[in-house]
Amino acid sequence: MQKLKVAILGATGAVGQRFVQLLEGHPWFEIHELVASTRSAGRTYGEATNWVLDGEPPREIAEMTVKELGEPLESPLVFSALPSDTAREIEIHLAEAGHVVCSNASANRMVHDVPLLIPEVNADHVRLIDQQRQQRGWQSGAVVTNSNCTSMPVTMALAPLLQFEPTHLQLVSMQAISGAGYPGVASLDILDNVIPYIGGEEEKLAIEPRKMLGILADDLSSVHLMPATISTSCNRVPVLDAHLVSMAVRFATNPTMADIEAAWEAFVAPNVVQGLPSAPPQPVIYTRAADRPQPRRDRMAGNGMSTVVGRLRDCAALDGVQFLALAHNTIRGAAGCSILNAELLAATGYIHAFDTALIHRV
Repeated sequence: MQKLKVAILGATGAVGQRFVQLLEGHPWFEIHELVASTRSAGRTYGEATNWVLDGEPPREIAEMTVKELGEPLESPLVFSALPSDTAREIEIHLAEAGHVVCSNASANRMVHDVPLLIPEVNADHVRLIDQQRQQRGWQSGAVVTNSNCTSMPVTMALAPLLQFEPTHLQLVSMQAISGAGYPGVASLDILDNVIPYIGGEEEKLAIEPRKMLGILADDLSSVHLMPATISTSCNRVPVLDAHLVSMAVRFATNPTMADIEAAWEAFVAPNVVQGLPSAPPQPVIYTRAADRPQPRRDRMAGNGMSTVVGRLRDCAALDGVQFLALAHNTIRGAAGCSILNAELLAATGYIHAFDTALIHRV
């Protein structure tokens, strides 16, 4: 049984490096191609990359030669960590050529036939690929996206509470500097400071959870957005990793605190997601500690793939509740979710080149 060959686009960047780190020793996938800009192409990965994560890149990866963006690829599965403007056309071109693209870029997230996936929340949206392939004439290619890194903990925290019919949300984010990529935010701007604006973030946070928590149309043509009003305010804070979001929510059914706690604690992934190599045993972890969740203490919950919620209390302004939700932004909110999405596609037969016998080796 051969592992599935994968390529990483934008491999030298911060999220590309996280893909390299998380794919080391993966039971189903192996890195076969690394792709970056003209500046890096033709050099070894070790020479081309300013490694910003702990440790060093795996030796065999460091010795691989980086390909230039636009070169033909052999790998059936492609992970995209490209900037949005670059990703828009490149991802579609690769899907047309038969590759399955799991993208961390925002460019194609809100396209009607592109799944915007968090497998524990909306694994059924993967069926949009059927419509995507039929309408676009793709035989084996596809584009699947994961959410903005701040939309991720919001959506995961809300998913167990959909039964209570959320109608209004007020969201205030405290986003880590790693979310800005490398070199990120200048030290003289972020140290001893909070920056109360992140370009494009508030718009993404206001719409992406509504797509992920929406209902797939019967004809598989699109997703009906969750009917809720969301207001957002996004802030950059001097934390290295993990996004923390203060959430105030009004529900149509007025659940009790005990109802909400029970919903979080009972939440489990769908059967098709449980047991995937990157799926955390507990997708949502509820803490009753008065001063949690905290980025430094809680970002690696579930190997960085769980969302931690806490500080549940009344919200008089919305006649609802308020709480905090936290997730690791470059693991769960970026590369880790793309990898989990790919695992879901492999397990459900959407990657034709994948040897399903590998599933039983996890």
